Amino acid sequence: MASPVGEDNWVDFVDHQLRGATDLESRVKVIETFRRAVQAEPGSLKVWMAYCEYFWSLYSDCQPGSDAGWPLDEQRLGRETFTLDHALNLWQEGYEAVQYRLSDSHQLWNRWVSLEMELLARTATEAGVRRITHLYKNRLAVPHAAWDNTSQMFSSFLSEYNRVNYESEMLHVTANARDAKRLYEMRDPWEMKLNQAQKVGDIAGMKAIMTEYIDWEIRQAKSKKDHHTLLNIRICLGLFSRALTGIMSSDEATWLNFLVFVSTWHSDIKMGRVKIPSAILPNMLDVLQRAVHHVPWSGTVWARYILAAEEAGLGFTDIERIKHAATSCAQLDRDGMGGVLEMYSAWCGYLKRTAMNPNATEEAVDLAEVGLPSALEDVRHWGKRRYGDAYQGDPNFRLEKILIQFLTEKKDDIEEARNVWEQLSVIPLHANSYDFWLAWFLWEMLVFASTKSKNRSPTPATLAQGLRIPSFATRVFIKALKVRTLDWPERIMDVYLQHCNDYELAETLREAQDTIYKTRKGVSRRREREAAQAQAAAQAQAQAAYAAQAAQAQGQPQTQLHQQQQLHDQQQQYPQQQYQDYPMTKSPQAGTSPSSKRKREDGFEDEAVDCAKRAKSETTMSAAELKRDRENTSVFVRNLPEGITQTKLRQFFREYGHINNIDLQKSEGAPAVALIEFKSPEDARTALLRDGKRLGESVIQVSPATDCTLFVTNYPPEADEQSIRDLFKQCGDIHSIRFPSLKYNTKRRFCYVSFRDRSSAAAATQLDGKPLEGGKYKLQAKLSDPGHRQVRQGAQAEERELHVNNLPRAASEEDVEGLFQKAGNVVSVRMTRNMAGVSTGTAFVVMETKEQAAKAIEILDKVIFGNHPLKVEVSKPPTRKTTATSRADGEAEGSSESSASGSGPSHVSGPEIAARTIAILGIPDTMNDARVRSIVAPIGAINKLVLHPQHGGAVVEFADAATAGKASLVINSTEIEGGKKLRVGSVGQLFKEKAEKRIDRIDLPHQQPKKKQDDSKASKKGKTAAELMPPPPPIRRPSVLGKAGAKRGLGFVVPVSKVQKEQNAAAAAKEGLGPEQQVNGNGKSSSGPPVAQKSNADFKMMFLEGKK
Repeated sequence: MASPVGEDNWVDFVDHQLRGATDLESRVKVIETFRRAVQAEPGSLKVWMAYCEYFWSLYSDCQPGSDAGWPLDEQRLGRETFTLDHALNLWQEGYEAVQYRLSDSHQLWNRWVSLEMELLARTATEAGVRRITHLYKNRLAVPHAAWDNTSQMFSSFLSEYNRVNYESEMLHVTANARDAKRLYEMRDPWEMKLNQAQKVGDIAGMKAIMTEYIDWEIRQAKSKKDHHTLLNIRICLGLFSRALTGIMSSDEATWLNFLVFVSTWHSDIKMGRVKIPSAILPNMLDVLQRAVHHVPWSGTVWARYILAAEEAGLGFTDIERIKHAATSCAQLDRDGMGGVLEMYSAWCGYLKRTAMNPNATEEAVDLAEVGLPSALEDVRHWGKRRYGDAYQGDPNFRLEKILIQFLTEKKDDIEEARNVWEQLSVIPLHANSYDFWLAWFLWEMLVFASTKSKNRSPTPATLAQGLRIPSFATRVFIKALKVRTLDWPERIMDVYLQHCNDYELAETLREAQDTIYKTRKGVSRRREREAAQAQAAAQAQAQAAYAAQAAQAQGQPQTQLHQQQQLHDQQQQYPQQQYQDYPMTKSPQAGTSPSSKRKREDGFEDEAVDCAKRAKSETTMSAAELKRDRENTSVFVRNLPEGITQTKLRQFFREYGHINNIDLQKSEGAPAVALIEFKSPEDARTALLRDGKRLGESVIQVSPATDCTLFVTNYPPEADEQSIRDLFKQCGDIHSIRFPSLKYNTKRRFCYVSFRDRSSAAAATQLDGKPLEGGKYKLQAKLSDPGHRQVRQGAQAEERELHVNNLPRAASEEDVEGLFQKAGNVVSVRMTRNMAGVSTGTAFVVMETKEQAAKAIEILDKVIFGNHPLKVEVSKPPTRKTTATSRADGEAEGSSESSASGSGPSHVSGPEIAARTIAILGIPDTMNDARVRSIVAPIGAINKLVLHPQHGGAVVEFADAATAGKASLVINSTEIEGGKKLRVGSVGQLFKEKAEKRIDRIDLPHQQPKKKQDDSKASKKGKTAAELMPPPPPIRRPSVLGKAGAKRGLGFVVPVSKVQKEQNAAAAAKEGLGPEQQVNGNGKSSSGPPVAQKSNADFKMMFLEGKK
């Protein structure tokens, strides 16, 4: 009979058995069954409680005076079998097995300690008091939910049995329990979430919370900041016990998570990376044995079981028994042939490694020689039995690779190995895959290189007829290019040509060029057909989706119909520049025009439409519009060596095309991964030729990044990068998350999530439509494709919607509809109203056709209606918002330039508002107002918040000045995403700032702004380093002869005023002197008769004579 699986099944199984246990022998068998149960479910609280309670009942029933009705001889034998020591030791063993189940371990502990207290009450001894005191101290040092209750019980115990040492004991226990209380407080939020989900019966929610809780615990155990590594590991193991014996007992992902956790810590302990005892971890084989019983359909778990058995040194018989247990399981192929192939790959790998061991026996080689083909045949029959003739084998041909390696390296039977390749090449699954042909080619080259007398001809000429050439490798390409349905013939042709250029003779090289030329023409025609078919299918899908929406809208109320029409008015504005992100067109609301202002209607559907981006089902953009196509021009490069830099990567790939950008990410303990963006898809495809090449000491892997990026929108406004990562973390490895700039449109709320493989991105698209925050938002997650965008449709786009101003306040929708029916059929009328429900005099009228709308403008514009001249014009979409404003109630407010204040009562003075207003600087232009508000709101009440992405900051008005002062202290130097820190300044300082300029390209020089011709108006930003230097200080020289005034001395002329000159001229005229006789403006020299004017030569002669 098969053993039960799961704690509930074990308890039911034992309960059924013990109901028939009426004698001592049958009761002993029940105890043996319980022992098997706790071995199968060692962390199950339910099983241990049932086991301990049953054993304690047997101990009580066999005591003298019991009313259980046992025969005397059985009572005597029972007292020898079910002793008090055995019973208490069993309680202690059960407690040690479940003590780190934080939420419910107190159930077993409370029952055990109550029995101990009953025994102490009967015979109060000093040893008994010391024993229970020791139990309490140990318990209080372990984190658990009922710690306060346990402490109260210990306090009561001391008050009764050890009153003298009460204070010292309690102080000692409290001091030792600080770490336990702190560790539980860290986990209390998770426990509360689990309890809330359990109360409402939300099983799916409990599983999701438990999965996140486990991931958090694993990070805690690995954290280097927390010095309680041993305790964290035990708590994590206790959480795994709760999950794997409860709601996650049949969850394959949780079991694999547990296996990896235990395996990793075993490896760390073995390699000496951590200094903790290995006894705290469960045995790997025991864990795997439990795992295959709970998830027998998991081929991955069976494969790890076989590998662990091999690593533990088990013999062939034991490992073969595991393999037979897997093949005998009826659920191994529950999810297809993947599990079968995983298990058989592990089995064949074991046979191959055993046979290829240098010390392998002949028996091991014979077992592999027989077992490998036998395994291949078993898998083939299994697949045919399940899928019939449609089964074509393993796409990755794992078992065949193992057999080929064994035949090549151990048996040296090249021909037999080549026959295996030949057999695979006739199967369409492999023949259509370029990976298969490249793997065969590489094998042929290894065989060629491993033979003796190796001679390599880089480019053989006709004189090299005697040189060895890898003809078998060349034949692989010839066979591959004959397959018309090959998935990537371009790469095969590139490698074929390179191979012939390196190794083959001139004649073969020429034939290869001819073949490739003809094949390229056929491939080009094939690609054109595929592109045309894809475009036709996309257009048909878009038309079908629109038709379905239109049909659904016919049965909706008038207001919902109008919203449905507006849903088709959205248009994505793809960035027209290569170097920065531009905003997408904001979705127009019903009744919006440039001359009116209307509040945005609530609802997640409108939020989704604001940023909606269709992926594969929209009309194609022209090549001229598509400026940057990251999704189709990028490749992932993995397994990069340590110390790799962007410069080295750029040099390594520069021969394959122009590189726009390199996103290099390094993580501790794992090889670096890079996302390289090329200029064109052709360059990206060419770069794939570097796959398998050596860079430094590593062999890198290059794969296309197509269909790896998701366009995600309609998530909560407060979501940041970490929230998005948490949302998609179950789907696979996320390489990067890219948010758009909000400089030109603050209403943009979407992001691009780039995964590291297609399967992860495909899994993430399954979250499309997932309700968030109780259905308030409906997530949109689609594969991103910049080559497609949404078709603009709807009344406003078709110019059928009219904006009517200056209507009488008393006019109703029926009055307006009757007026506009003069121009044609009216589809809908919507009037805007204020908070009191009174009309604002504005309406939006949708006509049936564009012609009717034009006629309505012609006959009704400026018409007097109720003593009001109407203004009728075509409704236009609203302009983009460069700021975002939210008030105290969290409601968004719109204007192109909102003021920083004014949210309070009208009587509040300007200085008072300024005192309670601060400016936050250093906010990235990708952070919206909701995220800024989430940082500021915990500090105190907010009246108004205005985000200014173009200035890289926000203005926040608090309820009072004290809160503003507190916020200045708290926010200053607060670290946000990317390690950036916020700053606090004045409003004037904010408007002098400019937002950070993001450049996500490495091929562009940093351009300096042009200098204006008018230097007086030139900006400091464009000045050179010399221009930014401070001006030199003025030079002060002492005056001649110690007198103040102008400079005097040799060669200097004393400045003379106009009046002085006239006076000197008059004096000279009286003395009869002419102008030529005047020296230095004076008619006479200072010492006597008139002196002739001296020239420069005279001064020079005087200077030289003075030196003598």
